[in-house]
Amino acid sequence: MIIVVMGVCGCGKTTIGQKLAERLDAAFVEGDELHPASNKDKMAAGIPLDDDDREPWLDAIAAKAAELLSRAPCLVVSCSALKRSYRNRLRTAGQDLKLVYLTGSKSLLQARMNERRGHFMPPGLLDSQLATLQVPEADETAIRLDIAEPPDAIVERAFAFLKQPSSSSQTDKQKETQS
Repeated sequence: MIIVVMGVCGCGKTTIGQKLAERLDAAFVEGDELHPASNKDKMAAGIPLDDDDREPWLDAIAAKAAELLSRAPCLVVSCSALKRSYRNRLRTAGQDLKLVYLTGSKSLLQARMNERRGHFMPPGLLDSQLATLQVPEADETAIRLDIAEPPDAIVERAFAFLKQPSSSSQTDKQKETQS
């Protein structure tokens, strides 16, 4: 099983991904570490990535995931996975892909981005990520979690979802409970 902790910049993918991997006793892959230098340079310059920029990055994540899945049954990956086509590309590593979709208000995301130090992604790229984002659809196995909750609570909700026998999509259910 591949679990992709996804969402726009500043949502806490790395923090939640690492904690969830520990909770599941699974391997963890930080997607940002697999960006080619050209992507990091482009983002650092305030230029959003396009689909052509993301293709080799997504392929690198899928290759790393396939490699790790050959030795372990479960893997957690932090990756924005903003579009369905990006998530489909990640599915090439293994069909059993589940999504932990982290979402929050723009003001909270912006505040988190403004507080980050030493990251190549500047706060000015948040709008481009929000514009690119395609929320997981009903046929994708996903849970939507609000980043306003404490990280440990988010991890426990994700863990409970992943341990369900069917782990069917809870995107719409979560929307209802967060309204």
